[in-house]
Amino acid sequence: MARYKTIAILTHFEDLSDPRIDRTKQHLLLDMVTIALVAAICGANTWTDVERFGNAKEEWFTKFLELPNGIPSHDTFGRVFARLDTEEFYACLHNWVRSLNLDLKGRGVALDGKAIRHSFDTASGKSALHIVSAWISDLGIALGQIAVDEKSNEIPAVPQLLMALELTGAVVTVDAMHCQKETAAAILAKDADYVFTVKANQPTLYQAMLDLFAGYGENDFQSPELRTHTTVDRSHGRIERRTYYVAPAPAEWISRGEWPGLKSVAMVYRSRNVNGKISEETAYIISSLPPKPKTLAKHIRGHWGIENKLHWTLDVTFAEDQSRIRKGTGQEIAGVFRRLALTMLMQDTSIKSSLRGKRLLAGWNNEILEGILCGFPGV
Repeated sequence: MARYKTIAILTHFEDLSDPRIDRTKQHLLLDMVTIALVAAICGANTWTDVERFGNAKEEWFTKFLELPNGIPSHDTFGRVFARLDTEEFYACLHNWVRSLNLDLKGRGVALDGKAIRHSFDTASGKSALHIVSAWISDLGIALGQIAVDEKSNEIPAVPQLLMALELTGAVVTVDAMHCQKETAAAILAKDADYVFTVKANQPTLYQAMLDLFAGYGENDFQSPELRTHTTVDRSHGRIERRTYYVAPAPAEWISRGEWPGLKSVAMVYRSRNVNGKISEETAYIISSLPPKPKTLAKHIRGHWGIENKLHWTLDVTFAEDQSRIRKGTGQEIAGVFRRLALTMLMQDTSIKSSLRGKRLLAGWNNEILEGILCGFPGV
């Protein structure tokens, strides 16, 4: 195993169970994991790409891999990764994240699901896979993921993902779909706080929020317990104004104990002017954080980093939405490789380039690739 120390992240995958029987093992599982991860960093988006990359870099790989029978075929990559135990694979990923000893105090951790649209299989009646990710926007680190077959199944999956993560001191943000009492309790159990968007899927709470802020509006939002904060952003002909109205959660709501840890409520009014065309939107928020407008504003706005920095990048740079991996657990495993590769590329400071540029340069230049692999925190 000593050769693998060159890329220390791989030591967390050394005990991963191999689904093959001994007589069928022509390639070492950790060799395959290494090749797939490095290939994902360097621009490979399919198992065929991984095989091509491995063959092109075989001489370089022999410096720290055993490769008893050369580079595996794309069929071998697909077949083996389709049979891996995803819970065990996720555990390896989470153990690596824990080894980074991240200080999450006050940092936003966004949870959100994303469909891989071309992963469906009509012939077998398999729907598109949904992957729920945990993402630290200001660090550019994917903390973990969990996969489900239907979007509605994301709701019970989120508490499962939370159980596997180290979140002490973090502020977990979710969209309205995951505004659930069980999720709030799971977050608090991890010594973290929550910021939830409230919509009509929680009809009682949503109506109570409407009534509460309508009452504040009747007093022209001048109530002594209500605090406000306004931000204005200007970019490319767009002017966006956000006003945050924040108050302590009503005492009777807290006394009922329906929402664990509830401390504050907020209304966000957004006004966008795009080349003279104006649109308006209002959102409602509950949180276990104290009613501090600037703090809540930071986390409410920061939640969208998972869309802009993770989901969008996975589709545009890593072509995740176009992935047609459909066998077994292969798509989930490929999703881990993509998120690991994205994390390592975003953390890299050895070269100045776009993510696409870094992938290309790493594939072309072994020194740059080794700089990315060996310069990563905890690697």
